[in-house]
Amino acid sequence: MKLVCAGMTDVGIAREHNEDDFYLSEGDEALCIVADGMGGHRSGEVASALAIKAMVEYYRESMAHYDEPPEPENSPEQVRLTRAVLNANGAVFSAASANESYHGMGTTIVSGFFTDRGVYLAHIGDSRCYRLREGNLEQRTEDHSLANEYVRMGILSAEDVEYFPYKNVITRACGLTDDVEVDIHFEELQSKDLFLFCSDGLSDMVPDSEIVSIMRANTNLDDMCRELVERANANGGADNITVVLARIED
Repeated sequence: MKLVCAGMTDVGIAREHNEDDFYLSEGDEALCIVADGMGGHRSGEVASALAIKAMVEYYRESMAHYDEPPEPENSPEQVRLTRAVLNANGAVFSAASANESYHGMGTTIVSGFFTDRGVYLAHIGDSRCYRLREGNLEQRTEDHSLANEYVRMGILSAEDVEYFPYKNVITRACGLTDDVEVDIHFEELQSKDLFLFCSDGLSDMVPDSEIVSIMRANTNLDDMCRELVERANANGGADNITVVLARIED
């Protein structure tokens, strides 16, 4: 099987600056990343770019077949992705600590590292990964957000999240502290699996029913990216919008 990728980012309608960033590769790295930055004085775009740069550099500097002994219950690939995200956290936190204008900046991260055995998904924050398999769309990451915590505790119903006034408050981010917990898990792949990595500028503006309709109706990944972004803008474009698509092909 091979991996085919496409990506697009857009400032949206309501924002002046794009604080999102993304990275994708189809070669030996087979790495996809979406980052949604936050912070005043345009530092959000610094945080997202810095986090992605740190992750990519870690992958390029580490050995191609990362053969360090695996940590307990972790494969070498999982260790590698976790360390890459932690490296990004350290880079953003150091920059924020060293420059007063960057104090408090941070970013979400959602990433996928594709291997011959499957894909490792790692994330911090509320940027998401979805998987379309046999026509069915499933969210494969769990938001680190106040709204999701309330849903898990039974304080808020899933149907009421859209009207929750603090739904964009996240409970975990990359770069806000010198250490952070990374959620990571492994999934086996099937031919024609299609993964969508996105910032909340898409998921907040476009219901899952519309996302899956667009993904089912297109075969060209560039066209699919464009239609998803256009739909988010048509629905209000209240935030920056970033989408990365990764499809498994024979």
